[in-house]
Amino acid sequence: MANRTEVTQFILLGLTDAPELQIPLFIMFVFIYLFTAVGNLGMIMLIFLDSRLHTPMYFFLSSLSLADFGYSSAVTTKVMSGLLVGDKLISYNACAAQMFFFVAFATVENYLLASMAYDRYAAVCKPLHYTTTMTTSACARLAIGSYICGFLNSCFHVGDIFSLSYCKSNVIHHFFCDVPAVLALSCSDKHLSEILLVFMSTFNVFFALLVIFVSYFFIFVTILKMHSTQGHQKALSTCASHLAAVSIFYGTVIFMYLQPSSSHSMDTDKVASVFYTMVIPMLNPVVYSLRNKEVKGAFKKMVEKTKFSMGL
Repeated sequence: MANRTEVTQFILLGLTDAPELQIPLFIMFVFIYLFTAVGNLGMIMLIFLDSRLHTPMYFFLSSLSLADFGYSSAVTTKVMSGLLVGDKLISYNACAAQMFFFVAFATVENYLLASMAYDRYAAVCKPLHYTTTMTTSACARLAIGSYICGFLNSCFHVGDIFSLSYCKSNVIHHFFCDVPAVLALSCSDKHLSEILLVFMSTFNVFFALLVIFVSYFFIFVTILKMHSTQGHQKALSTCASHLAAVSIFYGTVIFMYLQPSSSHSMDTDKVASVFYTMVIPMLNPVVYSLRNKEVKGAFKKMVEKTKFSMGL
């Protein structure tokens, strides 16, 4: 890499140049990140400790929480550092590492959302065969496959982006090393890289969306055939939470990546990026789990055990 580039570090412009907004934004992002870390890591621990939550749905939720924590940490920690001390520099290798982990965990989340949709399809449409369909080995294969796809996709993108030459500007018009923002700086012929970025992103997103749409098509058909009002409400509640998160996640991903770099407005991209790098990982524990009675019950049980062990 050193022989192919004259750039040894990049400058991240961040979210804003206004000095009066630096500390308020830092405080806001600290709370967002703490909520994200506590919510996602707490969810993983809760699911691991409570045997009643050892089901396919909660297994995927714990995997999703790990992915959320991973790609939020890859971005938010550097953003907070820049806001607090004004450090806008990021080394060439650190930029590559940040991009690698962000792309990897974001792609993992993409495939985990598809796996969760399939799990809901099996639960709603084939309840009698659910235990034989979503076995432990089947869930493990889906989760491991999601992580393999995520890290292979990241290796491909990072290897391609950082094989280009960067010999002009080193100023990244973003608050982290996102693929389009870094690609825009290359002085190499990046036409092929742009095509590959759009192609790979399109394949990953629309393959997962196809699984989600097909799964929910059969789910809604099954719901329409139900005669129980309680069954309707339970199934619709599960679908509503999942579809809300799917809409936010894929809406921002499609907006950001499935267009040529010439169509990007960096200021608009920054606003959209805040949603999928910080807000979505923070909201997912609430959307998927904290509204769930089983999780609330497990949390209360854990609190009671903690109080008992401390003699309170």
